[in-house]
Amino acid sequence: MELHFLGGATTVTGSQFLIETSRARVLIDCGMFQGGPNEAIRNHVPFAYDPATIDALLVTHAHLDHCGLIPHLVAEGFRGSIHATSGTTELATLVLLDSAKLQAEFAKRDTRREQRDPRRAAAEDAEDLERFEAALEEAEAGEAADAGEAADAGESADAGASTDAAKSATGEASHATTAASAVQDPNGPEVQRIAARAELDRPDHEDDLRRHPAELDVDLDEPLYTEADVRRALALFRAVDYEEEREVAPGVYATFLDAGHILGSAIIRLRVAEAPDGPDRTIVFSGDLGRPNSPIIRDPTTLTDADYVVCESTYGGREHDPQAEAIRVLAETVRLVAEHDGVLLVPAFAIGRTQEIVWTLDRLIETGAIPLLPLYLDSPMASKASDIYRRHVEYFDAPTRKLLELGATPLDYPRQTITNAVAQSKVISRARRPYMIVASNGMLTGGRVIAHFRELVDDPAAVVLFVGYQGEGTLGAHLQRGARTVRIDGQERVVRCQVRSISGFSAHADEPELLSWLGRFIEGRRPGDPGVPRRVFLVHGDPEAQEALEPKVRALGLEPLVPRWRQGVTLD
Repeated sequence: MELHFLGGATTVTGSQFLIETSRARVLIDCGMFQGGPNEAIRNHVPFAYDPATIDALLVTHAHLDHCGLIPHLVAEGFRGSIHATSGTTELATLVLLDSAKLQAEFAKRDTRREQRDPRRAAAEDAEDLERFEAALEEAEAGEAADAGEAADAGESADAGASTDAAKSATGEASHATTAASAVQDPNGPEVQRIAARAELDRPDHEDDLRRHPAELDVDLDEPLYTEADVRRALALFRAVDYEEEREVAPGVYATFLDAGHILGSAIIRLRVAEAPDGPDRTIVFSGDLGRPNSPIIRDPTTLTDADYVVCESTYGGREHDPQAEAIRVLAETVRLVAEHDGVLLVPAFAIGRTQEIVWTLDRLIETGAIPLLPLYLDSPMASKASDIYRRHVEYFDAPTRKLLELGATPLDYPRQTITNAVAQSKVISRARRPYMIVASNGMLTGGRVIAHFRELVDDPAAVVLFVGYQGEGTLGAHLQRGARTVRIDGQERVVRCQVRSISGFSAHADEPELLSWLGRFIEGRRPGDPGVPRRVFLVHGDPEAQEALEPKVRALGLEPLVPRWRQGVTLD
């Protein structure tokens, strides 16, 4: 039985994991890499397998970095079933159709740019090709991680050394390689090379590309998939209820459990048997873990038994503000904007974060903590996502259901204006101040929020308020770190607006919450006891976060491993 880390390894995007037995191949997530160009280029690297050989795909939730490559997988030959909760299925429909539309628009924009400035376009294409080649090399390096390399790293891990953050071929911080004391531990997994290409039934795309560089059949400006591909993918979705165990492939049984991250998000527990009459292994995939006591949806499910755990590590080394403090800062910022006839711009992801911000603003109005400023919800996807939330009250927590029973509208703000049309969005800047805007996306990497930021970047009366994670290399991350100049549309702009951040609205568990969740797997027991994981794989995190979290997981009595991209591990 093997587990392959095909995305979400030493990075927070592109989640994709493959469980492989002698009888079945099952993918958990098929996400898109997002962030800087060195990350996004990985989306064009060929799959590490023949998609036609995959039996099933299980989706933890509907964020693009967990489901965004599904239509590409289908276009490349996948014909199995896609299992997800009803909430995830409906939200993924929005996300994937929007992704196809945006890719088509970007392709047209690139074509116009090539016609307008062919020399500059050629230079940018050359840079993209260089990044692509570097990504191919990085993929091959992960696949070539053999047991010897693992043993070397394992010795330093056993000596108490923390994870070493190496520089990747792309020049960004990448592979955190601790590997495995497993080589020395007969009960642990042995880190091995991802199975040979012939065994994985895939052509050697990378070798072909290197041997024929003048004939590269890769257009990095072309969309990865079309709306028609999305429609074909959506036809393969099969809805699953929480707590329902389902055989998704021969010998592979999946149970979806509430992850408390966004509507319909799931922890996936697999029970996997290599042979029909053989013992099974329990593998738990955390997906993106939510936070206890967050509004609207229920808390993450607590689990206590597993053979292996694949756990996210987004906020390793960091602790969120208490929720009360986050709400206080939000109220203070709204009042500040009102006093100075300013504008509050909240970049927020359309699914999850937007609904939580609206919910909180509505509560603040009820208690009289903030003035009733106009609110522009400038995200058609967020508007549609909120409609899906309203249709799935079965996922809501008790306080939100109680509000609904009392006739409240917790997903609506009293003076909200929903701007679905582009023309409506463009005239917001002429509205009478003060007012608030919530727009996508949350990292300032695209969407309508960019147009608003362009208008407000040099306005001292404007406040840009970040309420979620900002990926490495994104405009949002640069602003959070105090950048005083930014480049927008090729022009350098001075940052005169105020920039604030609140971590308490994050939909991801912070380090103490991650450790609390993992700690339940060993609470009252010792390593080696039944139900205590043999290994905890730390994924979905930047190297610095994983380096901080790894020794603390070890201190719990669990054995962590930080896999590299495209690395494979044998589960005994």
